[in-house]
Order: sequence, then structure tokens, then C-alpha cells
Amino acid sequence: MHPNPTLDQLQILVTVADTGSFSAAGRKLNRAQSVISYAIANLEAQLGMKLFEREGTREPQLTEIGRAMLEDARRMTGVLQRIRSRVDGYHQGLEAEVALSVDAALPSPVLVRVLKAFEAQFPTVMLRLHIGTLGLIPDHVVSGQADLGVGGLLGEVDVHLVRIGFMSMVLAAAPGHPLALLPKPVAIEEVREHTQLVVTDQSERTKGRDFGVFAYRTWRLTDLRTKHMLMREGLGWGGLPRWLIADDLASGRLVELDLEPYSEVRSPLFAMHRTDRSPKPAAAWLIDQFKRQLGCFNEFEPGQVPEDESETVHR
Repeated sequence: MHPNPTLDQLQILVTVADTGSFSAAGRKLNRAQSVISYAIANLEAQLGMKLFEREGTREPQLTEIGRAMLEDARRMTGVLQRIRSRVDGYHQGLEAEVALSVDAALPSPVLVRVLKAFEAQFPTVMLRLHIGTLGLIPDHVVSGQADLGVGGLLGEVDVHLVRIGFMSMVLAAAPGHPLALLPKPVAIEEVREHTQLVVTDQSERTKGRDFGVFAYRTWRLTDLRTKHMLMREGLGWGGLPRWLIADDLASGRLVELDLEPYSEVRSPLFAMHRTDRSPKPAAAWLIDQFKRQLGCFNEFEPGQVPEDESETVHR
């Protein structure tokens, strides 16, 4: 059996290919050119194939098999770099994994921006992401299923809260819905007679309690996306985040309802973690990024969350 290439040999192969010569690779790796040449010659001997063409060229050129080997070498050295980064991060107190529980009502563009930045900032930290609604987010935090939760808050919860922004909730219905055809503002007596779509809490935190429910007849749903879909099809009316239905309102697929006793609500959003645990570096970074990105999304400066936001959550 031929001996396996060493990681050092593979790293030299990658460096020669990247720099274009044995001498340049030697300078980059702080080694003599003879050491680089010997390592490549030894690797070729072990593999029983030529990786570089040396004759008739000013600088060594990768052979066809050499180019294929280079891709394998890059993968191997990349794994080594991730191992080293993970070990360095561990010594610095960086967590190996962050379990994040996020309310489905959080603006999707904000979540995507934060996670893209997270991937770039912490390439060695694994992420476990759960999307839920209402009381499930603090439940995950309190139980230890999540290191960090992001969402609104209903009822009393024993967690540490950081105010990170807000979310605007509006009432809407399909343009052909009876409520959308009435003169504005719509009286509460009219609203009560039409089916309201309501997202219910799958946790036990708010069992038996309703928030923003006006109608006598309701359909109870477990997720926001289904509510959105049914509202667009005219199967009821209800409240949804403005960011989620902005395109529908602009195109006329949904119509904002002017309900007599109701005004648009800015529901506060929080980052939350257990009171007996301080967030580690990656989780703390996430809190700051959610605050910054929500600030940009809602057009106010980070940290300058309006003080007059209502604490009522309508869903």
C-alpha cells in the first residue's frame, strides 16, 4: 500500500498552485524552495503520478490529474482549518452551537440578513433554528431547548428580556370579503358577525386567553403562513404583520380594514435568554445584530426604539 499524503504535503500542493511557483510557495510558508520541491516530489512518488509539469515551462503547471487532486487537497485543508478555528474558538469561550428559537412573525428579511452575517462571522459555530409562534418561543428558552429566543411576549415569563424592535400588525381581508365592501370605518357590530382567523398558542402559556379577538365565530390555526393564505382566499379576516402583507396590500390581493375600535399596533419584539445564563459570544452577537437589522428594517436607529409602542399583541 502507498502511504497516505500528509496534511502538510496537501497544504504545500495548494500553496504552490495558488502562488504559481515553488519559490513563491516557499516565501509564503516561510520555507526554503528546496523543501517545497522535495515535498511535492515525495508526494508524486507516493501517489505514483506526476502532479506538475516542469519541463518546457517557466513555472510548474498542474497536470490534468494534478488539477483534480488540487480540489481534493483544498477540501482536506479546509477541514483542517475549520478544526483549528473551532478549537481556537473553544479556548476563547465561543460556543460550538447556538440553538435559536424565532417567532414566525419576525420579518423574514431581517432573519435572512442576520443569519448571513452570522455564517460569515462564526463559520465554525453550528446553528439549530426553530420557527414557532407565541408562547413556544419563551417555552423553548425556559426549558433550555433554545439558548436564545426572538419574538413577542404574552403573559409573565421568567426570562431576561432585551427590547430589540417592534412589528406593525394590521387587520386585513380579501377585496371581495363582505367587510372590505362596507363603508369605513367598519363598526364592531359588523366585524363580530364574520369569521376571524386566529393563530392560537401551541404552548400552555396563554391557554384559554384571547388577544385581539373580536368575532363571535373564529377559525383557530397553528401558523401564520396558513392564516395568510386563507385570508387571501377570502376565508376570513384577521391581523397580520404589515411586512408580511405589504405586497398584497399594494397589489390589492388584500385590503386593510378600518375597524372602528382598532388602530394599527406596534407589537414589541424581544431577544430573550434564561435568567441564570448569560449569552455566550455568538448568542450575544446575534442579539446585537437582530436589534441593528430591525432598526434598519423599521427605519429607526439601533437603540432608538420608540417608547410609545403598545404592549398588546394582536394575532
